[in-house]
Parts: sequence; C-alpha cells; structure tokens
Amino acid sequence: MNNSIGKRLEQYTIKRPQEVLLVTVAIAGEEDQIAIFKGFSSSLMRPTCFDPDVPVLPEEAKLLKIDRVASPYNPEAPRYIQQELTWEDMQVLLAQVGV
Repeated sequence: MNNSIGKRLEQYTIKRPQEVLLVTVAIAGEEDQIAIFKGFSSSLMRPTCFDPDVPVLPEEAKLLKIDRVASPYNPEAPRYIQQELTWEDMQVLLAQVGV
C-alpha cells in the first residue's frame, strides 16, 4: 500500500471529522488495525512512531477492509456507519469529498 493511500484517508477524516476510519491491513503477514481520525493515523495493535513523517501504513501493507465509525470512537461500543468497505468502495467516498 503506498503512502498516498494513507495520506488520502487522513485527508478524508479532516473533511469528515465526525468519522473515524478503522483500517485493517496485513503487514508482513501480520494483521494490524489502524485508526484514522482528524488527519492522524495510529496503530491500535503495535507501537506508532512519534515522527509524523513515518507512515503508519507502510507501502507493503495490504488493505483488508475499512470500517467507518461515528466519532467519538468507543472501542467498547463502536457506532458503525459502514463496515467492511473495500478500497474500491472507499475511493467513491474519497471522490465525494474531493480527496
């Protein structure tokens, strides 16, 4: 997954601050879940680098699914807007907000 995908998803959440994206990816054969909110990405399963120039979504990551969740995100009781979106599904939403 190239860095522009991560940047585009971050830009989407800037334009839709009422949403949190939960992105499930495979990195080197291991699954990771990344929360993206108001332009920032953070791994929910492994340490996130303090340097914002280091992408949380590395180029070699394989996108598995994207869930749209209403903000504020409560991991105990998430309020899903849409679940299990593919990259193709997400591209339609990105286009709607001009990202």
